[in-house]
Amino acid sequence: MTTDLINTMPLGFIAGISPTLIILIAGTALASWLVSRTLKKRFHEHSQVPIRFTGAQIAQAMLRESGIDDVQVISTPGQLTDHYDPIKKTVNLSESVYHMNNIAAAAVAAHECGHAIQHQKSYAWLTMRSKMVPAVQFAGTTLNFVMIAGMLGAAVFNSPAILYVWVALFAVTTLFSVITLPVEFDASKRALVWLEGSGVSSSMEHEKAKNALFWAAMTYVVAALGSVAMLIYYASMLFGRRD
Repeated sequence: MTTDLINTMPLGFIAGISPTLIILIAGTALASWLVSRTLKKRFHEHSQVPIRFTGAQIAQAMLRESGIDDVQVISTPGQLTDHYDPIKKTVNLSESVYHMNNIAAAAVAAHECGHAIQHQKSYAWLTMRSKMVPAVQFAGTTLNFVMIAGMLGAAVFNSPAILYVWVALFAVTTLFSVITLPVEFDASKRALVWLEGSGVSSSMEHEKAKNALFWAAMTYVVAALGSVAMLIYYASMLFGRRD
């Protein structure tokens, strides 16, 4: 490839930014906003459906019945900060999920315990995802550096050679996003099976829990699709035009 960076852009640039890139970013941002808005709406609705147990009690019961006695359930500040930490072996529930007794809190708590069960059973996708974390952290940091340097107009970034580095790093983060999908969907599946089998939720409440977890999963789907689209865009810049 001998063309310069500007000439490799499929649709040219508007003020230095490709129209295609603008469309991809705007489309992904819009889809992300719509899903996030729907997610918050559904969780608010399902938070109005009371059950007998708090999120913390749900998590503790699910872990206990799954034979996991080395994972601690703790409260963490903020909203939508729920996550499972495989290193510290903690199910971290946001304050509202930890303390509240509604179907939305139960669904989130059970989902995070689903990750703990995956860890216990050495679920292949979770293992692969965990092993990728250092590479993803490096790629993310380097991508930020490349972007900042490019915006500052560093001469080296006027060469199409930087695309090789950019695409390689972006491919790592994209792969991570894709691998995250089966991990999240499997955790939700485990959560729903346990909630139904334990009798915590009635059939109607079970559907609400399923709906809440579906929209939570959609945030990962949008992120993955957006990342794949961007990777294809950058790869087409790299391989689509040659002199």
